[in-house]
Amino acid sequence: MTEEGVYGVILVSGMIVVAGTQSFGAWEVFATVVTTVLVFWAAHIYAGTVAHHGTHNGQAVGLRTAMHLALVRSSGLLLGALLPALVLLLGVTRVVPDLAAMWAALWVGVAVLAVIGFVSFRSRGSSVARSLVGSFITAAFGLAMIVLKSSLH
Repeated sequence: MTEEGVYGVILVSGMIVVAGTQSFGAWEVFATVVTTVLVFWAAHIYAGTVAHHGTHNGQAVGLRTAMHLALVRSSGLLLGALLPALVLLLGVTRVVPDLAAMWAALWVGVAVLAVIGFVSFRSRGSSVARSLVGSFITAAFGLAMIVLKSSLH
């Protein structure tokens, strides 16, 4: 339930939209998504390590500790990308047609965002109604990707 998790889902959705406009099959989209997520994840770890190494909030932070903090924090990016990427594998393995796998992965991304939004708001003590609004707003980022994909096809 971190911003990295939200970002991971949106990143995967954006990659599906972009790769899908190239008429790639599920395998190419999956490979593009996984490669891009891994590069962003590594960059996020590096940036977090650099940002927290040295003195942070008045305390000395060693390189190993800074990297550990960055690894823990950035794990949400991988976790957020996991379910949509797994759905893409349904197309790669020919369980469903490529296009169906891509659309399903986008809708799974919307669902994951909705859950992240709802759980985030509830864990901070928001009412169910306010949590549902937060869930919808978070899911709207995934819906925006679906609108973008629809407009490009």
